[in-house]
Amino acid sequence: MTPGPLAVLRNPSAGRGRRRDEVAAALTALRATDREVRVLDAHSVDDAMRVCRDAVADGAGALIAVGGDGTVHLAVQAVAGTGVPFGVIPAGTGNDFATEVGVPADPVGAAKTVVQALMDGRTRPVDLGRVKGPDGYDHWFAAVLGAGFDAIVNERANAMRWPRGPLRYDLATYAELVRLRPRLYTLTLDGETHEMDAVLVAVGNTASYGGGMRICPAADVTDGLLDIVVGLTVSRTTLVRLKSHLYDGTHVNHPKIVSFRARTVGISAEGITTYVDGERACPLPITVTAEPAALSLLV
Repeated sequence: MTPGPLAVLRNPSAGRGRRRDEVAAALTALRATDREVRVLDAHSVDDAMRVCRDAVADGAGALIAVGGDGTVHLAVQAVAGTGVPFGVIPAGTGNDFATEVGVPADPVGAAKTVVQALMDGRTRPVDLGRVKGPDGYDHWFAAVLGAGFDAIVNERANAMRWPRGPLRYDLATYAELVRLRPRLYTLTLDGETHEMDAVLVAVGNTASYGGGMRICPAADVTDGLLDIVVGLTVSRTTLVRLKSHLYDGTHVNHPKIVSFRARTVGISAEGITTYVDGERACPLPITVTAEPAALSLLV
């Protein structure tokens, strides 16, 4: 394990700023390794990816993401496939990746886990997903890619200036339910093509997104495969009812939900912009691949 400094990407607005004291205590806990702790300053998405890549290129001994799934997503772009150890200190409103890989929910507890793993020279290899799309788009993702109703809701919510907070997503969901219509998707799973009318398509490296919704409940971050869950043509009422089953993963028992598993997934449909780890990605068509053991996790 490289004895370089610990580079820390900290999202100051993670968790809407409510965990500021816990984050400060977690940073203090990281200093127990006697390594230099370098907090990376970033004022935009592009800044965050740049400073993380610069830190890795400059010999960081590990990269630590302090925040939610969006912060993890940005940091992963710098360490994926490099072997540089990666740690997570969950401090966001959604911490699905951290939960799925067994990171303690308490930021200080998570920091102590990172410290112990560094001292023991211990990392756990976990898979990542990789998305390639139009105009040279090429990004890694840690948790789930959405390419259906969930992505459409995110797209509408992000375009809304009012209201702020969860209510914005509630209003966006209602607006898109009114407009709900199936789209014709072409899915190519390890070379085998399927065409189907669907309202929901999710590709999971891990099981959950959106703060604990287990959209791909059978996903395994160490199996070298992606789980694909598709919601076929359903009514608005059925879609609303299915949401309550997402938190325990029992939605997959509904006859209009079909599941697949593949190493490589091609997805095409009209009018969909995809989201990965809760962040805006790119329009369809895309190719998604499972990248086994692409991340060396400090856990």
